[in-house]
Amino acid sequence: MAAQAPLVLKLLRLFTSVLVGLAVIAIVYLLAAWIGSAIPRNADWTPPDDGVQIMVETNGIHTAIVMPLVTEHKDWRTDFPAQHTTASHRPVTHVSVSWGEKQVFLTAEDWADLTPAAAFGAIYGGEGLLHVAHYVRPAPSPDHRMLTISAQDYRKLVASIEPYVASPEAQTRYPGYSYYDVFYDAPGDYNAVMTCNQWTADRLADAGIKTAWWSPFARGVMQYVPDPS
Repeated sequence: MAAQAPLVLKLLRLFTSVLVGLAVIAIVYLLAAWIGSAIPRNADWTPPDDGVQIMVETNGIHTAIVMPLVTEHKDWRTDFPAQHTTASHRPVTHVSVSWGEKQVFLTAEDWADLTPAAAFGAIYGGEGLLHVAHYVRPAPSPDHRMLTISAQDYRKLVASIEPYVASPEAQTRYPGYSYYDVFYDAPGDYNAVMTCNQWTADRLADAGIKTAWWSPFARGVMQYVPDPS
């Protein structure tokens, strides 16, 4: 038993060192996220008086970009047919588009469903997946914030999203969480740096819209979109 004591102490020290190391990594990551989200891209951008109305939405964890289904600049019905959902008869007016990690998207509708394996895989690298929801006249709210952008900025936004959309004949899709949404395979590797919320921020930045420089969390994206309440 006496010979085992030093081994136990070594294991305890190793375990403590690992915990301390993980805590340091977590603190550095959170600090970097705080700093990165406080630095704006396109800082001089202001919404025009007239243009295309989009929304930036969140569930507190994940963000998405909501766009009109049809405008003179883009008809999303070709890319995301309503027939891909189980309620194709609905009078859809908008599509919500977001990107995330495949296994997390497909296996965890909420945090209670998230397994350690899926979470670990997402942090260290996973496949991308596009989530598309079909809405009927979505109303503004603190979690669905309206943003007016110019026609030129909207065309840039569309152009930034389109590379993640496969052609209709090449699409691989998966059932959504409800009757109005669907998933599609999409390019890109998800990791702790390129998160779902950073994808949203990058698309907004590509359109010239003011947003966070680096924001792995939803709050950093939403802070740049005026709260209607």
